[in-house]
Amino acid sequence: MKKTIVSLLWLAGICSACNNGEQKENTADSAATAVTADPAKDWKFGIALWTFHDVNFPAALDRVDSVGLKYIEPNTFHAAGAALKDSMIMQLSPDGIDKLKALIAQKGLTVESMYIVGDSTIQSWVKQFDIAKQFGVKFVTTEPPVKMWNSIDSLAGVYGVKVAIHEHWKGVSDYWNPDTTLMAIKDHPNFYVCADLGHWPKSGIDPLDAIKKLSGHIIGVHFKDIAAYDNPALKDVVAGTGVVKFPEIFAELKKQNFSGNIYIERDSVEPHGNVASVMQEIKYYNEQVGKLK
Repeated sequence: MKKTIVSLLWLAGICSACNNGEQKENTADSAATAVTADPAKDWKFGIALWTFHDVNFPAALDRVDSVGLKYIEPNTFHAAGAALKDSMIMQLSPDGIDKLKALIAQKGLTVESMYIVGDSTIQSWVKQFDIAKQFGVKFVTTEPPVKMWNSIDSLAGVYGVKVAIHEHWKGVSDYWNPDTTLMAIKDHPNFYVCADLGHWPKSGIDPLDAIKKLSGHIIGVHFKDIAAYDNPALKDVVAGTGVVKFPEIFAELKKQNFSGNIYIERDSVEPHGNVASVMQEIKYYNEQVGKLK
């Protein structure tokens, strides 16, 4: 394992150095494509499986199937199901992951991103990227340790996946302030943004202001609402019933030519497992996106 990691990091350094020009070209190509994006057709609307964290992975897929969404963002700390001894996904063998991929395929669902978590060791991040790569993702959603920006950016280049920086609230995450996220993105060509609309208000940040500040870097959105500002103890509320200005945010994303994944994500758990609230949020999302001109 040690030799593998050393070799991987050596290769990462080479790829990071030689792909800078290619990265800029790819970004430019994406921007050109996004100019013609139609939000109603091209925004990839789905659900983060954390929404159903009260049940195991197969049961969560059943719930996604019941609400009619296509795109999912799994996480590596979800219990994999009784057939796999309810081990967390991050503990599974490649064969176990293949079993989960088969379940996903049976439901006709699509995985384009995955929420991953590593610790302060490069070994832990290599393992997380390995798992995400097996699922065939385009990007991973995560909060890379500040001291590991260079290493994780290089790993992303080696694995051919982007890193979408997520943000929890002040006191929990370094990324509660969009300025920190911009610092991370600078000189790290594989770093982008997953905008968590319901977390920013907990730190007193207006999500609309954050979206504007992070223009051009957003590839994913966690569709989430909160009842008030400056209260980290609050749980999320159904989208459209809190302080997040969704109509203005959607208009701004359209103005930015955003073309990426938007995932419903509920942190709170309702008595019947969030299915009813997810259905309500799907309706609200479709209404708001339908109003964009």
